[in-house]
Amino acid sequence: MARGSRHRLLLLLLRYLVVALGYHKAYGFSAPKDHKVVTAIEYQEVILACKYPKKTIAFRLEWKKLGPSVSFVYYQQALQGDFKDRAELIDFSIRIKNVTRNDAGKYRCEISAPSEQGQNLEEDTVTLEVLVAPAVPSCEVPNSALSGTVVELRCQEKEGNPAPEYTWFKDGVRLFGNLKFGSQNTNSSYTMNTKSGTLKFNTVSKLDSGEYSCEARNSVGHRRCPGKRMQVDDLNISGIIAAVVIVALVISICGFGVCYAQKKGYFSKEASFQKSSSASKDTTSENDFKHTKSFII
Repeated sequence: MARGSRHRLLLLLLRYLVVALGYHKAYGFSAPKDHKVVTAIEYQEVILACKYPKKTIAFRLEWKKLGPSVSFVYYQQALQGDFKDRAELIDFSIRIKNVTRNDAGKYRCEISAPSEQGQNLEEDTVTLEVLVAPAVPSCEVPNSALSGTVVELRCQEKEGNPAPEYTWFKDGVRLFGNLKFGSQNTNSSYTMNTKSGTLKFNTVSKLDSGEYSCEARNSVGHRRCPGKRMQVDDLNISGIIAAVVIVALVISICGFGVCYAQKKGYFSKEASFQKSSSASKDTTSENDFKHTKSFII
């Protein structure tokens, strides 16, 4: 019984394979080719290749850009969209004359042509990576700092592809670190991170005063931000002590004056004067009211 069930299962699998092969032969479907990656520098040209053995009279060619929404690049024997003005068809491939960063993505060419087995469909997929030079980085440099404090300078750029690395300059001279730390280049006074673009002074000193600028660089190009000056000053201890002493003297003098006035009775005299003034105002108001009443009668 077990051998018979196994024999029947094997026959069913063979029948399924025969049907699948016959379907493939009748309709001529073929598996997609190996995926390719093409790189190009922005504003230069690139060719998206689609290889097919030979042209036939009744072939149909389509190029599509894949993504969340599929868009046609070549359809009904014509380039579509803005590719009309900056691309051309060479056999089955597309030559983009002025590639931009917006062109980056995955593309697929589809070729269908009649064959003896039926309609044959070939697909070829290619990914376009666009390399972009960095823009001028944004640099954050404080105008002033106190000696002995922690100061961090920041440099950032968001357009470069691949992501750029950063280098800091002081008074036009490149700041170097210890290369054995990799991206964390360190010396006795600062720590420079070439990946994040930070330059950190753990204890800044007057010797660190100067004009600082940052350069962003990748395999395509490099740009530098304008220099900004940072002035480091020592903490003026004597000035702070003098200010504290002056404030204390002013408070003491004010307190002494208040006590002296209380002893001399200036505050009580002022209160009695306000009371008498108020009483005279009330008497005058009452007399004015009586005078007005008698006039009316």
